Amino acid sequence: MSDEGWYYDVHTGKVSQGKDPSALNRMGPYPDRATAERALEIAAQRNKAADEAEEEWNR
Repeated sequence: MSDEGWYYDVHTGKVSQGKDPSALNRMGPYPDRATAERALEIAAQRNKAADEAEEEWNR
C-alpha cells in the first residue's frame, strides 16, 4: 500500500510527500501540501480546543 500523504518535518520545517520510515520527527499525514504546511498551526488549534474541553470538564 502506497502512502501519498503529505508530512511536516518539525526539525527542518520542510514538507514532503510519502512515507519515510526513518523520519521520526514528522507530523501527518495531511491530505495536501498546503495543509501540511499549516501542521503547527493545526496542532496548536487542536491543543487549545482540548485544553478548553478539559477545563470545561473539570468545572
